[in-house]
Amino acid sequence: MRKDWDNSVTAAGPFDCRSGQVRATQAGAQAGTPAPTLRIGDVEIGPATVLAPMAGVTDTVFRRFIRNLGGCGLIMTEFTSADGVLRAKDKKAKRYLHFYEDEHPISAQLFGSDPKVMADAARMVEDLGFDLVDLNLGCPAKKVVKCNGGSGLLRDLPAIGEIFRAVRAAVKIPFTVKFRAGWNDDNIVCVELAKMAEDCGLCAVALHARTREQGYSGNARWEWISAVKQAVKIPVIGNGDIRSPEDACAMVTQTGCDAVMIGRTAPSNPWIFRQIQQYCGRVGTAALDCPVGPSSDSPYDEPTEADRYEMIRTYFQMLIEEELPDAVGKMKQFASWFTHGVPGGAGLRKAIYESKSAVEILGKVEEFFERTLQPVAVTTAHD
Repeated sequence: MRKDWDNSVTAAGPFDCRSGQVRATQAGAQAGTPAPTLRIGDVEIGPATVLAPMAGVTDTVFRRFIRNLGGCGLIMTEFTSADGVLRAKDKKAKRYLHFYEDEHPISAQLFGSDPKVMADAARMVEDLGFDLVDLNLGCPAKKVVKCNGGSGLLRDLPAIGEIFRAVRAAVKIPFTVKFRAGWNDDNIVCVELAKMAEDCGLCAVALHARTREQGYSGNARWEWISAVKQAVKIPVIGNGDIRSPEDACAMVTQTGCDAVMIGRTAPSNPWIFRQIQQYCGRVGTAALDCPVGPSSDSPYDEPTEADRYEMIRTYFQMLIEEELPDAVGKMKQFASWFTHGVPGGAGLRKAIYESKSAVEILGKVEEFFERTLQPVAVTTAHD
């Protein structure tokens, strides 16, 4: 299957972050599927889909893996401590901010509570060549919240305003923020926060439509995304409970958001971004401004067993080539996601978990799928 995607970064000169908008453009002659393009500041993103930053997941290997599958317009780093970025000996923070040229456009997400530290870290991100810098106000982890980072700051909007102004003054690249709706149902601040972000010169906002108290439980409240969209002129990115292309289009239809951000679904279904792009072209949904494309028996492609094998093998091989210190751990972590729905997957997961090295794990994967994908011999009885 030929895959085609367009992730160009277009400089548009001086820009007004309030003018970001979605418009239909041609994603590529081979694809034949017009996809919406989102402009955040002077960065053009197409399609208007975003890989959410996820701790322990969205390292350079996973980001390039998703990018190469097609259909994802913007990728983001793991959320990274601003304090760690400024510490010369913090190798983990430096590794989080490592990226390759084929990852553009790419955004670096930072967290922290000190305006000066955040501003200095944002300058470093800009100097490293990132296209955008993002502030994390959504992480619900206790160890982050207790330091007043992530969603902990949702209880102190004036402090958020100070960070907004400090970072905005420090960098020229587009500055965005990802946040939750509020600390709990009694403290919903998403609209007020989005307006403050716009007033402080941020170029886009992304809302995970849950509260910090919810964590990842319950349902995302898409009506909060709609309320934010109605309150500001800068682009609004919706996040929460997108598990299929149909969900992505439903979110856009119901909320009017300018783009969708996908997190936990991506590791279990890395094809989700490409499927969204196919769904737009084949079904012709007005939700993502996509015209009707050629007719098809299915609105998007479902991966075959051979596709799954190639996907797992490719990702594991990329981990080995990158020589990440935690490659074995990542292979075992992703095995449960990547083998979801594979017949006999439990046996493969067991073999992977019992393996001691990355090379051994890759060998187990190849052995399993080569055996599984062998054509079954058909015997014919003769009288």
